[in-house]
Amino acid sequence: MSTRHNMERLDKILSHMNYGTRKEVKLLVKKGFVEVNGEVVKNSDMKINPEIDQIVVDNEEINYEKFVYIMLNKPDGVVSATYDPNKETVLDLMPEYFKMGVFPCGRLDIDTEGLLLMTNDGKLAHNLLSPVKHVDKKYYVEYTGEFKDSYFKRIESGIEIDDYISKPGKAELIEPGKCYITIHEGKFHEVKKMFEALDMTVTYLKRVEFKNLVLDELLKPGEYRKLTESELEGLLNE
Repeated sequence: MSTRHNMERLDKILSHMNYGTRKEVKLLVKKGFVEVNGEVVKNSDMKINPEIDQIVVDNEEINYEKFVYIMLNKPDGVVSATYDPNKETVLDLMPEYFKMGVFPCGRLDIDTEGLLLMTNDGKLAHNLLSPVKHVDKKYYVEYTGEFKDSYFKRIESGIEIDDYISKPGKAELIEPGKCYITIHEGKFHEVKKMFEALDMTVTYLKRVEFKNLVLDELLKPGEYRKLTESELEGLLNE
């Protein structure tokens, strides 16, 4: 049933799917808990095609996923990284995905909350983060100071920040002290620096949209879920 294409070791596949370390997986196989295509196997280093072959572990068929796509509502105080020696990272929030090579697609500042795409699809992440793609990123902003009418055009034409000019953005006023802002680039502290350049101070920042993805309101800070099929299709479409 297998083909040489996409052949992988059984213990690597099961470890990737969070059934334990290689050593723990070898023990599972040795004890007869693993079946491939209806037959109990005892050789944990046998090569199979996980996309074709049926794998059953302890009477439960596994659904192999090479790539995963997860929507995370990042909380305040958590670093957008896979490892940090001193602070909690977004990957610490989802330990079951440690072995699947999941990483954040882009980053949010440590005190910024909201939508963060987590995946192990490097090609997709590269495409989404490429400056030439101009992927929209929409934020909900709370701020102090006065949002003057002239600021809409200034944001649309780009604002001088440090040694660069921000890419054209779009602002939508909700009420005094609250607005939405959509940008395409998202450099370090970009939204905060844009507001500072306009004599305002950001007091709360939350990303609510990323390309076609809209933050699920049911996700509390720190919670996450896999993308739906329609969300994933929209993300993969150029």
